[in-house]
Amino acid sequence: MPNRVASLAALLASASFVADCASAQTTGPRSDSVVRYGGVNLVNETPAEFDARMAWFREAKFGMFIHWGLYSVAAGEWNGKPVRGIGEWIQSNARITVEDYAPLQQRFNPVKFDAKRWVEIAKSAGMKYIVITSKHHDGFCLWDSALTDWDVGGSPFAPRDPLKELADACAEAGIRLGFYHSIMDWRHPDYLPRREWDTRPTDGADYARYVAYMKGQLAELTDGAYGDVAILWFDGEWEGTWTHEMGKDLYDYVRRLDRDIIVNNRVDTGRSGMEGITREGDYRGDYGTPEQQIPATGLGDGVDWETCMTMNNTWGYKKSDDNWKSAADLIRKLVDIASKGGNFLLNVGPTGEGEIPAPSVERLEAMGAWMRVNGRAVHGTQANPFPEPPSWGRITRAKNEDGSDRLYLHVFDWPSDGRLVLSGLLSEPRAVQILGQRTRNLWPASLEGDALVMSLPSEPLDAVCTVVAVDLAEPLEVARLPIIDAPDDKFVGETTIVVVQPAGRVVYRSTTDGSDPIATSAIAGAPIVLDATSTVKARGFLGDKPVTPVVSRRLERLDPKPAVQPFTLADGLAYRAYTVAKGIKACAEIANGTLVAEGVTTLPSEAVKPREEEYGLVFTGFIEVPETGLYRFFVDSDDGSMMRIHGAVVVDNDGPHSATEKSGAVALEKGLHPVEILMFEDAGQDLLRVSWRGPGMDAKTPVPPSAWKR
Repeated sequence: MPNRVASLAALLASASFVADCASAQTTGPRSDSVVRYGGVNLVNETPAEFDARMAWFREAKFGMFIHWGLYSVAAGEWNGKPVRGIGEWIQSNARITVEDYAPLQQRFNPVKFDAKRWVEIAKSAGMKYIVITSKHHDGFCLWDSALTDWDVGGSPFAPRDPLKELADACAEAGIRLGFYHSIMDWRHPDYLPRREWDTRPTDGADYARYVAYMKGQLAELTDGAYGDVAILWFDGEWEGTWTHEMGKDLYDYVRRLDRDIIVNNRVDTGRSGMEGITREGDYRGDYGTPEQQIPATGLGDGVDWETCMTMNNTWGYKKSDDNWKSAADLIRKLVDIASKGGNFLLNVGPTGEGEIPAPSVERLEAMGAWMRVNGRAVHGTQANPFPEPPSWGRITRAKNEDGSDRLYLHVFDWPSDGRLVLSGLLSEPRAVQILGQRTRNLWPASLEGDALVMSLPSEPLDAVCTVVAVDLAEPLEVARLPIIDAPDDKFVGETTIVVVQPAGRVVYRSTTDGSDPIATSAIAGAPIVLDATSTVKARGFLGDKPVTPVVSRRLERLDPKPAVQPFTLADGLAYRAYTVAKGIKACAEIANGTLVAEGVTTLPSEAVKPREEEYGLVFTGFIEVPETGLYRFFVDSDDGSMMRIHGAVVVDNDGPHSATEKSGAVALEKGLHPVEILMFEDAGQDLLRVSWRGPGMDAKTPVPPSAWKR
């Protein structure tokens, strides 16, 4: 192994290797066609091809996440003392140097590892796929890589290859396998930036060479040795050295290696923090990745997503972490996620000996028992078609073999009298049954207006979640929430809005005086012209009976702020650059830093930063607007930012956060208006971009340099 690695080090250093890894060494078209579809950007792929590639993922709904590596051996302790934080981050949290961390490799000998047992646990729980850490942030590789000796091949566990054993067990059991692969790498000498506790010199470090190394390893993982790799699950993309262009390139590279592979949105820089949604723009990634949270309403129609979550507090094994979620809680989380159109990637952190901890197994066994009865109400289902979840639980939907519609009612709170009511349904029921009954009993049900009323037993079959299947006698139709369509929530002069009237039996009615609509209020569909601040409300009716909640939207009329006429005028904005203390939390703290540079710039952006991290920027001058009217400004920043016009806050995007865009509207006269933009960066990636939408503009667009004056 040492001789092999020495020769490969020379290979990695060569320009030809870097060039080769810049493009996939497989056949296939280059990335030159991008189509927006379902919240993602398709590269050289049609919507039909994308749907076919994602079909198994949408069907699966439930998968196992496995965090396993050298940190599992440490088990949350260093030098006999517990270390704060999550287990897999022990090297960073305990500030362990590369040299001191290295001996863990010789302690990695998980003799109790049984790949077939791991797969059996997952499959019995109702999981359809597994994603395991091929490499986490400490850089240690769970396979015998030809590009490094910092891998399982250099451990006492060699010559066994845990990824190969797991791949074989998955193939035998019909479970798909994917790999979590960290972009961040605390071990590799070319990875930048270094952690503050890493005292190795950075002279000669070449990030491009690191990227080539990573691509080479991804080629190893997808060359067929581990079967058909279903997913590449990237992470660690938030540090400033990893750029949007690199993310696009890596996504395209992986898709050229394997056209069928699915790649999460952490390959690029477009993820909005732990919420996981992919931000607007040409970012890559096939699905969103909320972490340790479930979106309140999912991520929108047609958007694929997957919540990853721990059973306790940590991802990697930490022997002191006993804060376990209950099996009941995990079952209901699975149901909640499925009802919102997502997947649930539930984590286990095996021990350094190679065993999945007993509390994890116990919870998965309980989930499996529930899934054996109710799995059809999760696997292959679609999101709740109703505007809101019912008070008693959640809903998923599916198609029967004959093409008819079926609703699965996941009842968390069983009615004591057995009378279950589903509001908003407009389709007649054909049959109602409870999953898991010993006999196929059908329960009485009738449609009363927009409410399906079911007479069920007084006791639930399962106290955690009993599932009631409702087969419909006609195509599914529900009472949808009203839509109040307006150009913006603010306007100048007058604005035209429309309360949408979709096809169907529900009649939507509206008011403009703030009162709740009644059965005689104006019927929706006709344009409404407003010339004063108004509160528009809308509601759906069947005859005289309201069948939807009231939806309200306030439309505010603004008077344009007068333009100013400065004595002198020049192109560009003045800026001041500050260094600030670590842990900065707000734009107001920028002035507490040290002013280190001043100058003029054509655009407000992070390009004039004084250093990579811990800085603040203040831009001042004027913005010139071409016409009188309403302007909506969008500030996209990482970390916080704020935009003031005429001294008033227009966009408040303050506070520490990952790349996030917020907007605000203001009415302006044609001409010049004083502007101030503040932005700070604590650590990780940084970004500042200002866009606008206004009179004569068809869409949001970056504010051009010609509009900034001083």
